[in-house]
Amino acid sequence: MSGTTQQSVPFDARPLTEPVDRADVKRFADELSRRFPSGTGAGAVIAVIAIVFVGVMILGFGGLILSILLMVADADGGSGAGIWVSLGIAAFIIGAVVWGVRAFQGQRRERQYRLDRFARANGMSYLPSLGDPALPGMIFGLGRARRSNDLVRGEAPRFAEFANYQYTTGSGKNQTTHRWGYVAIRLDAPLPHIVLDAVGNNTIFGSNLPVGFDKDQRLSLEGDFDRHFALYCPQGYEADALYLFTPDIMARFLDHAGQLDVEIVDDWLFLYTRREVSTLDPATWAWLFSVVAALIHKLDQWGRWRDERLAAGTGVPRPIASGHHEAPAFSAAAPLTPPPRGVAEPGRRLKRRFSWFGVVIIAFVILQFVLQVMGVLD
Repeated sequence: MSGTTQQSVPFDARPLTEPVDRADVKRFADELSRRFPSGTGAGAVIAVIAIVFVGVMILGFGGLILSILLMVADADGGSGAGIWVSLGIAAFIIGAVVWGVRAFQGQRRERQYRLDRFARANGMSYLPSLGDPALPGMIFGLGRARRSNDLVRGEAPRFAEFANYQYTTGSGKNQTTHRWGYVAIRLDAPLPHIVLDAVGNNTIFGSNLPVGFDKDQRLSLEGDFDRHFALYCPQGYEADALYLFTPDIMARFLDHAGQLDVEIVDDWLFLYTRREVSTLDPATWAWLFSVVAALIHKLDQWGRWRDERLAAGTGVPRPIASGHHEAPAFSAAAPLTPPPRGVAEPGRRLKRRFSWFGVVIIAFVILQFVLQVMGVLD
């Protein structure tokens, strides 16, 4: 990946689109099954969903087939031809179902094969699926059935992971599967929890993010940055955020990541989008690689940041005016050696906003359930 993994390896998107050998795809699928005996993640899950969907279709056609069988049998005067015609229809439907499931599985295998070859061609590696990834970002602790799919990973000059992600909330009729694409970049040191909410991907209902943050943590920055991003940082860490987001860093986010939500938490930088990140579309990969390449080398200076509160031993952030642009100075009582890497407790997590809308939704779901139990609703 040019500029993001190994600079000697140019961006090569040919494996995403060039013709493939069916035998090679099958060998790859067999090898993948041996390496991951519990299943190949999203491919297996999607195949099961497809089979269940097809089963429902068969049940729906069952009544129609039975009606045809009876009509044909009656018209034939019980000659038995109607039964053979109906069996032929049933066999056709079953054959179509089997063909459809196999074609779907074949497409998934080819997708995995192409992504694996694409990863290798760009000095990276491919992992089909990872359940409940141990990442600290805001989307990774929500719901259940959490899974990353089609992970493409690079190790140099720093670890970067491109993947699709999903989790499920609710149950029954109110069950919803939430899908995201993300890029995870490993940083050199833990940093304060900072979120950049991209204005361009918000809806008429507000932020595109799955959680909200206390507005008292909103920090206004210079120039046009506020028109494109809403920046949130823990109270008392305003000067630290300004030290991290220098004008050149802000310019890179504006130029390359204006449609992506950004989260810095612990020693990770996350880029979020509602579209697929790991895809067979070369244009999407070219865009994502350019975004990471624009940011990744500027992140080296972030590794030099230290939290003065750890040196002072108080863990309590001191209030600093939001217009202050210099790096936070060490306390006079602090030791001469720099503080250890890490973030004091107040800076580790943003305070989330209390949502009355969420309470109303939960109350509505509970009321609906109670009415159903009482027999008021069908």
